[in-house]
Amino acid sequence: MKIQHFFDPDTFTLTYLVIDEITKDTVIIDPVLDFDPPSGKIDDHSIQEVLDYIRQNQLNIRAILETHAHADHLSSSQILKQLFPQAVHAIGEKIKIVQEVFKSHFNLDDLKVDGSQFDHLFKDFEEISFGSLHMKAIPTPGHTPACMSYLFGNSLFVGDSLFMPDYGTGRCDFPRGSARNLYNSVSKVLYSLPNDTKVYVGHDYAPNGREMLFQTTIGESKLKNIQLSAKTTETEYVELRESRDKNLNAPRLLLPSIQVNIDAGHLPSIEPNGKSYLKLPLSIQLKSGKL
Repeated sequence: MKIQHFFDPDTFTLTYLVIDEITKDTVIIDPVLDFDPPSGKIDDHSIQEVLDYIRQNQLNIRAILETHAHADHLSSSQILKQLFPQAVHAIGEKIKIVQEVFKSHFNLDDLKVDGSQFDHLFKDFEEISFGSLHMKAIPTPGHTPACMSYLFGNSLFVGDSLFMPDYGTGRCDFPRGSARNLYNSVSKVLYSLPNDTKVYVGHDYAPNGREMLFQTTIGESKLKNIQLSAKTTETEYVELRESRDKNLNAPRLLLPSIQVNIDAGHLPSIEPNGKSYLKLPLSIQLKSGKL
């Protein structure tokens, strides 16, 4: 089995291909769609690099997996579904919770909250094969309630649950997020895996100017993760995570990303003038009067 990574420097996101080099069966994890908020421009520069690799190596795309409904980039899953209609687009079944929360937040009357926009919803610890690739879906809630990590052999794709040891873990201040849940997901579930399990992270922010890194191990994380090592207590982690989250800004692409990603990467419907529109809920906090 081969793992090929692709890095989007605009959102610090890693997209992965999991490849059976004999059969060419391949799974795509967390593909990116490029979006420029000031202009509203959407393009497919990031996914083109992935597609070039797929074509050059004549890969058979069996599935497109989302580790969660991302808040920092749009998913390019629907471009991939058009090109590879046989591929299964899948996410954890608790995406229904996230859909319910944000349907109300964005007042999305037409949004279905049963997860039916996706081809498959993983149950906790479900095992499934995509062609010759066998996978286990491991629930890792905390960053969001719907986060799933995907285990192929000894290769684990953790999304935003766990980062490189010198960066820590994902934030837990999104709706229905929970530092306590993430502590349990990492310390009791992920850290119970063999130490030599390879961990592929969903983002890398290259702290202190180091080069981009994308792969660690369970053993290295247990020993060196600066926020959640094997020695970190639940109280220590929750206090650290919650105090840090209080001072974080919202992700730059939070509002557009969530609207698109909870709908399985579909852009809003085209309106009579030929354009699509995203919603921008306002939080008005005026001391001088009403608008």
